[in-house]
Amino acid sequence: MKKVIVAAVVAAVAAFIGHRFLQLKEMALTSRDVPVKHLNCHYLKNIEYGAEDITILRDGLAFLSTGLNYPGMPSFSDENEGNQGKMYVLDLLHPRPTPVELQIRGELDLSSFNPHGISAYIDEADDSVYLFVVNHPHHKSKVEIFHFVEENTLVHLKTITHPLLHSVNDIVAVGVESFYATNDHSFPNEALHFLTVLLGLPWCDVVYYSPKEARVAADGFMSANGINISPDKRYIYISDILDHAIDVYERQEGEQLVHLKSVAVGSLCDNIEVDHRTGDIWLGCHPNGMKLLMYDPEDPPGSEVIRIKNIHSEQPVVSQEYADNGHVLIASTVAAPYEGKLLIGTVFHKALCCDLK
Repeated sequence: MKKVIVAAVVAAVAAFIGHRFLQLKEMALTSRDVPVKHLNCHYLKNIEYGAEDITILRDGLAFLSTGLNYPGMPSFSDENEGNQGKMYVLDLLHPRPTPVELQIRGELDLSSFNPHGISAYIDEADDSVYLFVVNHPHHKSKVEIFHFVEENTLVHLKTITHPLLHSVNDIVAVGVESFYATNDHSFPNEALHFLTVLLGLPWCDVVYYSPKEARVAADGFMSANGINISPDKRYIYISDILDHAIDVYERQEGEQLVHLKSVAVGSLCDNIEVDHRTGDIWLGCHPNGMKLLMYDPEDPPGSEVIRIKNIHSEQPVVSQEYADNGHVLIASTVAAPYEGKLLIGTVFHKALCCDLK
């Protein structure tokens, strides 16, 4: 009788694991291919090792984080040849916009600088520009705060670490030293995180940090990835990349977040950028997650840009604006619009500047 029970339990566990692996394949969109849909684009000069995140100020200055080296992801950068993480700035109002490397001053170890998600904050008191950068030195998670000054320079002001900020992916600044940050892992340990994904446990979260407090502001994500804010600062948008959805939250008094809705996007969407004029949501996405994880240069992961219009209406309009099979652009992560232009960045490949008009 015991043997029968043991056999039944083993069979049940095997069936459950098999079912979960099938669901993981669906989650990763392993069978998805997208037809090519190109825009009039050209490669940005000087960007050879990805531009994982891009954010654009209202005056047309774009900041780019490059050279990300992330566990489980391919990387074309080589720290031994001086290709470690760097920050660039790009003036989109220039007739021929060209990324220029930002010089970093201050007490920051540039040899281990590994920038990921970024966010800019403008202090209305004096129009000072602060750049928040997620940094993974030696695969840890830190948030670096910089002051952007003239002559293409970032002055390092502060490094923030906290136990709640254990697997930070992206960030949106809401003050000179305050921000929301996404954790894309439920645990810092890769094995434990994979177990939660295998079991379908939505244990990732979003953390609010200020000098006075740090706390979980929202949870229940399979993997919280990109995050951004509406032009009027009332709403926070979060990409749950494994759930193929964008979650909309309302900011309330005391930086409390209230979930309003989820919008299905049908792709593995990474970073979120918001058109400062229209409020449209622009997403850099991975059409097939398995191709990204199991990188094959003969069959590279593709790129996809998705746009959401009227996200707060009862019927948001979700549209595909760009798609490539990986032969022009590999593994897109961000799509940042500005006055008829669109910058598309990637994990480890190149970056594009495209015409929308």
